[in-house]
Amino acid sequence: MPPKLNAQPNQSLIDGIATLQALATSTEPVGTRELARRLGFEVTRVNRLLRTLAYLGIARQTADRKYTSGPGMHVLAAQSLFASGLIRRALPALNQLRRFGLTVALGVLWRDNVSYLFHAPQGTEVSEALGRIGLYPATRGGIGMALLAQLSDEEVTHLYSNATDIARFPQGLQPLLLELKEIRERGYARVLVDPERNHHTIAVTVGDPAHSAIGVSGWIPKANTKTIVNALRAAASQIEGVDLAAHVDQAPAPDQGEAI
Repeated sequence: MPPKLNAQPNQSLIDGIATLQALATSTEPVGTRELARRLGFEVTRVNRLLRTLAYLGIARQTADRKYTSGPGMHVLAAQSLFASGLIRRALPALNQLRRFGLTVALGVLWRDNVSYLFHAPQGTEVSEALGRIGLYPATRGGIGMALLAQLSDEEVTHLYSNATDIARFPQGLQPLLLELKEIRERGYARVLVDPERNHHTIAVTVGDPAHSAIGVSGWIPKANTKTIVNALRAAASQIEGVDLAAHVDQAPAPDQGEAI
C-alpha cells in the first residue's frame, strides 16, 4: 500500500522520476520533444531534466541528439535487484512452479501497471525470462489484479480517477472494484486473460505487506484451481522464507496424469 504523505511532495523530484521512467520504458532512443509530448511537460523542462540525467550517467545522448538509458540506469537496476534479494530468493520457487507446464511470472505494481521481473512461458530458458516484458496494464492480468486488491477502494479510485479507459473493464471503475473485492475475499486472483483459448491466470501476492505477486497462466480447469493456489502460496512462502504450513491449505497432491 502506498505510504501517505506527511508533507508537500517535491514536484521537481516527481517530474524527474517520471522522465526517468519514460526513458527507461522507451525501446528506442527518444527526442526531447517526443518525450515531453508523452509526459505532458514543457519541452524546456524535459530538456533540463534529461541533461541532468545525462550528467549523472543515468541517461546518455546518441549521435542524433536523442536520449536513451545510460550505464547509471543499468547500475541502479542491478544494485536494487541485488540488494533486495527478491530475484535471488524467487528463482528456485519459480522454477518449481514450471512443473505445471504453464507460463510462470513474478511482477511488481507501479501505479496502474505491472512490471514483470520474471516471465517464462513453457520452454523458455531462465536467462530469457528475466525482464523480458515491459509495463503491462495491471487490470489485464492476474498478477496486477492480485496487487491492486491489496489497495483500498479509495486508493484504487484515486489511481484510476483520470483514466478514460480501464483495460478489461469497459464499463468503468465499479466493476473493477467489485472484482477486487472478490479477490480479497478469496485470497487469490483468477483472471480470464485469453477468452479465445480459455486461458486464465491465477496469482497470489508475496510479502506482508505485499511487495510483488507470482502467478501461472494457461489452460487451467476450475477444478485445478485449489492445487495451483496451494503451489503458489507455498512458492510465495519460500520466497519470503516463512513457514509453509501456515500458508497452504490441506489438499491432495495433483494427479500427474491430469492436464492443467
